[in-house]
Amino acid sequence: MTETMRAVVLAAPGPVSALQIREVPIPVPGPGWVLMRVRAFGLNRSELHTRLGLADGVTFPRIPGIEAVGEIASAPGGEFAVGQKAVTLMGGMGRVFDGGYAEYAAVPAEQVITFTSDLPWEVIGALPEMLQTAYGCLRTGLDFQHGQTLLVRGGTTSVGMMSAILAKRAGLRVFSTTRSPGKADRLRALGVDEVLIDDGRIARRARELAPGGADIALELVGSPTLRDTLQSLRVHGTACFAGMVSNEWVVPDFYPIEYIPRGVRLTAYGGDYGDLPGHILQSVLDDLAAGTLALPVDRVYRLDEIAEAHQALEDGTTLGKQVVLT
Repeated sequence: MTETMRAVVLAAPGPVSALQIREVPIPVPGPGWVLMRVRAFGLNRSELHTRLGLADGVTFPRIPGIEAVGEIASAPGGEFAVGQKAVTLMGGMGRVFDGGYAEYAAVPAEQVITFTSDLPWEVIGALPEMLQTAYGCLRTGLDFQHGQTLLVRGGTTSVGMMSAILAKRAGLRVFSTTRSPGKADRLRALGVDEVLIDDGRIARRARELAPGGADIALELVGSPTLRDTLQSLRVHGTACFAGMVSNEWVVPDFYPIEYIPRGVRLTAYGGDYGDLPGHILQSVLDDLAAGTLALPVDRVYRLDEIAEAHQALEDGTTLGKQVVLT
């Protein structure tokens, strides 16, 4: 192993040009930590917020990236065998310690999940954070059940698409929104039952399609659409606030009795690595390998193309997950 690696370094918040590829020392894992050889990583809006200076608790300079996939390069504590395939995510990655936008990453051993798969790295790289968030929203945030109707507000986000896939896999009826009619066919290809073109007001249409209202709703756009999402639900329905594609996550002058429809429940989800069980990751990988599950990957980039990838993320031109190979 050489002593240095290529990494994307963010010295301070700024435009995409602030993401600089540099040669830096390979980190040395301390007690309870492991070193991963990063083969791929997915892009997330969390990293966009970090670059734009919107994220809390970030210190600079920083190697961004809240997830990575690859192999164990060193485990001084003996937690894993060198060469084991693994994913890591969250736990402060890319914010309080350096993250996955690099050829190597040192991470706490407790936030590493091992797996077996011969799938290409660009496929595996799309999964960890997207799957963890979607599964956590549906299971913890919404306690989804077979036969329910789910509304996904922000359906063409990577989490929105994965949530639809998991929900259909579990026997739910799924409504997904998009602002672009040109993206509707992509959602239908995932198995979405109804695509709602989102002009900011879709509650009436949702209630027409599901008399009385949807059972559960996943809010991924943010506070601008939250009220309308709540109004799309039946009495005792539940909405889970889990994303903010709009970059707006605060509801001004929030008065719950006036804002939340009578009998409707509002929850939130902001999970961590412990919310992705290893058997769920392995089962999705196995289904992908068997061809019984399709993954919403938008485009695969090289590390040198990180600025281009971030610009597409910021512009909202993506349709699915972006993955970077190192």
